[in-house]
Amino acid sequence: MTVSARKWILTGRVQGVGYRPFVYNRAVDLGLGGTVYNGAGKVFVYAEGDPKALDRLAHDLVHAAPPLARPELASCEAVDPEGLDDFRILASDAATEAEIHVPPDLFTCDDCLAELTDPEERRFGYPYINCTLGGPRYTIIEAMPYDRPNTSMADFPLCDACRDESESPADRRFHAQPLACPECGPQLEFVRLNVGADTAATGASNDSEQPRNLIGPSRLKPFPQNPEHEDPLEQAVAAIEAGQILAIKGIGGYHLVCDATNDAAVGRLRERKHRPHKPLAVMFPLRGPDGLDAVREHLRPAPVAAAALTDPARPIVLVEKRAECSLSSLLAPGLRELGAFLPYSPLHHELLGRLGRPVVATSGNISGEPVITDTVEAENRLAGIADAFLHHDRPIVRPADDPVVRPMAGRARAIRMGRGTAPVERK
Repeated sequence: MTVSARKWILTGRVQGVGYRPFVYNRAVDLGLGGTVYNGAGKVFVYAEGDPKALDRLAHDLVHAAPPLARPELASCEAVDPEGLDDFRILASDAATEAEIHVPPDLFTCDDCLAELTDPEERRFGYPYINCTLGGPRYTIIEAMPYDRPNTSMADFPLCDACRDESESPADRRFHAQPLACPECGPQLEFVRLNVGADTAATGASNDSEQPRNLIGPSRLKPFPQNPEHEDPLEQAVAAIEAGQILAIKGIGGYHLVCDATNDAAVGRLRERKHRPHKPLAVMFPLRGPDGLDAVREHLRPAPVAAAALTDPARPIVLVEKRAECSLSSLLAPGLRELGAFLPYSPLHHELLGRLGRPVVATSGNISGEPVITDTVEAENRLAGIADAFLHHDRPIVRPADDPVVRPMAGRARAIRMGRGTAPVERK
């Protein structure tokens, strides 16, 4: 058999989207030997074997890439074979001249959602499940190339089970950098601060809870795990059901969250945040074949809006309200539209799945200031707004608000870029 060899350099969005595992598996399927590695924003591929198989790989590197990848062929050259009989993923080369394409934060894929809701899976109900196709990216990156040691996941050593997944070419978590599970990944913590402040108004009682010391540096990871403690998510659901306001740490910062059907809760949020008129965005549970059944109970998403709602970026979309909308009238007073979006992180899916109703999910900040990302700062700055906090211990490196789009002239037009759509790359 004639043996040929080629080298390719790929640029574009090829980090954080499962591109190297894709190259590996495709090369192995084609019976090729060689290597693939990251180099400061580029991917370098060397393969040798049958010339027809190399032609097929050359086509697939660009035209059969993972759905969220956007590879661009920078160069291809024929070289002398090195005599390699297997294919390997090599360690990243940070010394290569940088051509950085930072991957955006990605929504939770269908496979992860299936695991999240399957009691037989070890990540059942785990709010930080992810794989090469979904999970945090931009908001956890501290340096390039995009490898775990260069992210805020560096302080979460992989357990043996996760490491096996990460190193198995046949696993969909092969080389997934934010990989985590309940044994080795981020944890939740529920904290109540406003003792007795609104118990009469909300019907909730915090007598057994004590205020927290709000002064000092951010907590060290991980939060203590005590199986005798109540599930933080169940505490959060109970607080929302009782009409309380929660500050919940998400992908790019904190959200202020309350029951979107509760006038009293929405009114208190407006009063405390000094936001008397500006519309509040609502997150709806994922329900139905296309995920939009809960949205359609209250809103009328036209085809463009429906497509935008289910876009991988999961933006806030301005959607026409139904006349019979039973959400709080205080969400968008005097307006015919409401900002709606779907859950995009497993934490949101778990929260809304257990709650079973839409929630207000507005930026966790003091009006006019950037969204808050740090745990201690959140407790200090938002204590006058939130009744309780749902924290996690994965540091947010870069804040990111939710993106906002408006359907206009047959297209979804960006009003605000943010998580999932930023950073924006221009040719």
